This record gives sequence, structure tokens and C-alpha cells, in this order.
Amino acid sequence: MGNTIRKSLSEVNSSVDTTQGKGWRKLLAFLGPAYLVSVGYMDPGNWATDIAGGARFGYALIWVLLMSNLMALLLQSLSARLGIVRQLDLAQASRRSYNPVVNFFLWILAEIAIAACDLAEVLGMAIGLQLLFGLPLIWGVSLTVLDTLLLLFLQSYGIRKIEAFIIALVAIIGGAFLIEMFLAKPNFPELAKGFIPSIPNDQALYIAIGIIGATVMPHNLYLHSSLVQTRRISRNAKGIWTSIKYNFIDSAIALNAAFFVNAAILVLAASTFFKAGLYEVEDIQDAYKFLSPMLGTQWASILFGIALVAAGQSSTITGTLAGQIVMEGYLNLRIAPWLRRLITRLIAIIPAFIVILVYGESETGALLIFSQVILSLQLGFAVIPLIHFNSDKEKMGEYVIKPWMKIAAWLIAAIIVTLNVKLVIQEITVWLTAAGGDAWIVWVTAVPVCIAAGVLLLYITFKPFIEKFAERDTKIPHGTAVKLDVSYKLSYHRIAVTIDFGKMDNETIRSAIAQGGINARYLLLHVVETAGAMVYGSDIEDQESAEDTLALENYKNQLVDKGYDVEIKIGFGNPRSTIPEMVKEFQADLLVMGAHGHKFFKDIIFGATVDTVRHRVDIPVLVVKEK
Repeated sequence: MGNTIRKSLSEVNSSVDTTQGKGWRKLLAFLGPAYLVSVGYMDPGNWATDIAGGARFGYALIWVLLMSNLMALLLQSLSARLGIVRQLDLAQASRRSYNPVVNFFLWILAEIAIAACDLAEVLGMAIGLQLLFGLPLIWGVSLTVLDTLLLLFLQSYGIRKIEAFIIALVAIIGGAFLIEMFLAKPNFPELAKGFIPSIPNDQALYIAIGIIGATVMPHNLYLHSSLVQTRRISRNAKGIWTSIKYNFIDSAIALNAAFFVNAAILVLAASTFFKAGLYEVEDIQDAYKFLSPMLGTQWASILFGIALVAAGQSSTITGTLAGQIVMEGYLNLRIAPWLRRLITRLIAIIPAFIVILVYGESETGALLIFSQVILSLQLGFAVIPLIHFNSDKEKMGEYVIKPWMKIAAWLIAAIIVTLNVKLVIQEITVWLTAAGGDAWIVWVTAVPVCIAAGVLLLYITFKPFIEKFAERDTKIPHGTAVKLDVSYKLSYHRIAVTIDFGKMDNETIRSAIAQGGINARYLLLHVVETAGAMVYGSDIEDQESAEDTLALENYKNQLVDKGYDVEIKIGFGNPRSTIPEMVKEFQADLLVMGAHGHKFFKDIIFGATVDTVRHRVDIPVLVVKEK
């Protein structure tokens, strides 16, 4: 696996040259990534929520689509900015910012989101094939495994061919719904009222959150931050700002096209089903069946089916790329693309099979909407880190987002998280009521998971603020300035160095030598923390103690061969008390320690060793952090 972070989507990274040409030719070189992103905003999961929203509430929820599109435009522009400026995708940036435990759980959540998205695409493709060719749904779901080969075929021709294929599919979807709109003849005064915000009831809230989840998709944020890196740009200030500008234009065009498709589906459902009193139409199959008789032409249903297959297929390709980005970014683990695609597809197919076989084809519509609500619940875990990374002046430099963008982004995050918290409480309450005497099952399963997710969300939200506050506190001067005397050189003669047999050892020892040079005396110390050492102390004779002694001897011999005066010492028990004792016994005038990098939960679990030790010794402590 290794510790080196690979380039995001390395096989196509910087493969499209944007440094040549001017004007519209330059714009065309940048156009593409947002179109791949936009298909996620018009996939079959969107169709289910749009149809349900239009059929049940007429035009009343079209404002949710507009709000979601504006949210998406800002968030996708932040995602593109992160990829352009730092040359990291969102998953890679998270991997550099959080400890491995947090990154593992964020990866799991991202994979759940991708699986939920893929579930919608599996069902959409299968439903489209059934509607057009009469293929049983279970067969259609099985056949979707084969489209794993399509992406592998397209990838061999480069990113531009993939983009061209996706744009062709988007054009098919847009063209089909443009014709459908003419056939439906919507009521424009009523349509205009739909842009006034309102939530008729709790059921409308569920649909609205599904629309947000289907529109502002978490996996698209990972995808966009990687796809912008397929463009080779001039790495100077002008080149980076130009790239940010053109990628925003790309996003605005592509996402407005996606808004048109989603609005067209909702308007179509409102103009036909809601108008006719068919409020319970939420299944794509029902929409297909009713469209022809209600609009007076068989082409209405055929165009609907063709657009559905195009949407499912295009979304499948982008979902695969997102899965590769998430796995490589969070885990720095790369597996064969066909295997990655197959795993993602199988995770999506299993719940689809279960629902179709156990509950029948009639429940696929509810499953589609549920998949979109799952996507919405994952959003906070992608959006909040994205805002933090773009707000980090130290890492983003002059490209850090302006205050108004920051406020708007946090407002979006607050809306998403608030709606999701309300939904979770609402759904858990329903489950508890429905469970009756078996409510304890919900209490020991769903409730702890929700609490754990809430704690994780709080952690990633407040971690940067707390770290900045702590850093600011250390920088606030106390008292008044004193007269400085720097005429003599400060030197250290007896330097203690803590060793933990990890990747920090080299940096810690190098930093110690930089302070003392060849004339100082060094003590390499290590504390054994096994359960036996905690109880028996120096009387313990276990394998770990013996191995640690040999490892210290190895370090000592390497340094002695280079002319340094070194001794070693093994301690036992709690390092927070043992290290100060060993340092005082050695009569050290400097202690050098490697920072373990623990934050928040790990400090609670393992203890803050560095912080405790520096308060228990009366000599300077040099803390070395991992680069």
C-alpha cells in the first residue's frame, strides 16, 4: 500500500492540455468534468423523488430543486477549487487532515453513499429495460453487471472519450424531456407559485430531503475534485485563477442542464398525475404506463424509457470513477478497476434482489426514494470537510474562499444537517412506535449508530476551530517585552530522546542531533507499555521487552558508528510518569519527543503523553511533528 499518495485518477491525471489556445478554444479544453458530475444530478434516483414530489404536491416542491441546484453549484465549485489549487481530491485531503480511524469511518460512509447511488442506477437501468423491451426486472438487475465492461472499454480511449460519451447521453435525456414538456402543457402561473418556499407536511419533508440528497450528491464532491485534475494547467497564479474561472463556467452550464431535467420531470408529474388526482404515483413504472394515455401519444412513454436507460448508464460510469477515487484517497489502496466496479455493483445488486424477490417489483419505487435519503444523510460528512479545506488560508493561500462564500457554504451545510437531524428523529420515532414491545431492538441498533454518526459529524465540524483556538492561545503574548540577550550560543550537552519504533524515530533523532551535535551525550529511551509491564515493571521478562532492547541497541550502534556518544534505557509502565523519571535520572538538559498525532478521541483513549510529560520536567522539550 505504501505511504506515498498517488495522483488522483493517475491514469488520466493532467492528460488534457489547457495551456494552449485562447478564448472559446481554451474554454472548450476545460469543459467536460462538470458534465460527468452533472449526470449524478439526473440519475434514476432523482426521477423517483421528482415524480413522487410532482405527483403528490404538484409544483409546490420545485423551489427545493432550485435551492438544491444553487447549493450544488457552490459546493461543486468548492470541490473543483480544492482539486485545482491543492492537486488533491476530497478523499486525499481528508486522509492528510484526519487520523486513520476517522478516515476509515469516513470511507465507510462514502462507500455507503456510492452503493446507495449505484442501487438507484441498477434499478433505473433494469426498469428502463423492462419498460422498453418487457424484460423481467430481476433479469434487468442481473444484466447490469455487464456494464462494468463499458467503463473499462471507454477508459482505454482516455478521459475525453468518456466525456464525449456522457455528453451524448445527457443530450438524449435533455432532448427527450424537452419534447415531453411540450406535450404536457404545464400550468405556468401555478408553476411560478412553486418557487415560493413551502413544506406542506411531514411526507413532503421526506420527499424534499430525498430531492436534496438526489441533487447534491456526496460522491459528486469527491468526483469533481479529482476530474478537474485531468486538465494540465500552468501552475502560476494566473493559470490557477483561469482554471478556477473556466471550471465554474463548466459547472454552471452542466448543473443548469441538470436542473432543467429535474424540473422537467417534476413538472411532467405535476402536469399529468397531480392534475388528474393520481397522487400515489411514485414508481417510474407507473409514470411510464400513465404517460401515453394522458398525453395522447405512445412516444411519451418511449422517450421516457430511452431517457431512463441513458440516465442509468451515464450515472453508472461516474459512480465507478467516484468509487475508485474514494478508495484510493482514503485508504491509499488501489485494486484492479474491473474488480472495484464489480464489488460496487454487487453491493448495489444484493438489496435490489432482496427487495424484488421478497416484496415484489411494486416496492422498487420506495427503495429508490430511500436510496436518495441515504445519500442526503451522508452529505454532511463530505460537505463540512470540503468547507474547512477551502477555508484553510495556510494551505489554500491566495485562493482561499472569500467570507461571503464561506458564510453561504456554512449556511448550506446547516440546512442539510438540520433537515437530516429532523428526518432521523422523525424516522426513529416512527420505528420505535411501530416496534411496540420490540422497541429495545431499535434502541440497541439504530440509536447507537445515529449517536456515533452524530459524534463523528461534531468531530469533523469543530476539530479545525478548536485547533485554531488552541494555536491562537499559544500565540497571545503575556506581559511586556523584555530586553533580549542573544550574544551567547545556547548549547545542550545531555539530550534525552524518546523512541517509539515508528516512522517518527528518524525525524526525532535527527532533530536531537541538530541541537547537540557531535559533542553532546544522548540517551535513547523507550517505555514498554504491555499489560505485564504495567503490573510487574522492570521485573517483567516478556518478548516485547527483549525485542525493544535489541531495537534500541540497533539505533545505538548506528549512531556510535557515526561518532556519537549514546546510551540506551528501557522503562516500564505508564510513559507519562516513567519518561520524566528517566529524564531526571539522566540529568538531561533537553528532551526531544516525537508527536504521536493523536487528537480528541485518541487522546481520551491513549492519553496525551507529550502534553503530560512536558509539565513534569523542568527542562526544555522539543516536540517533533511528522512532516
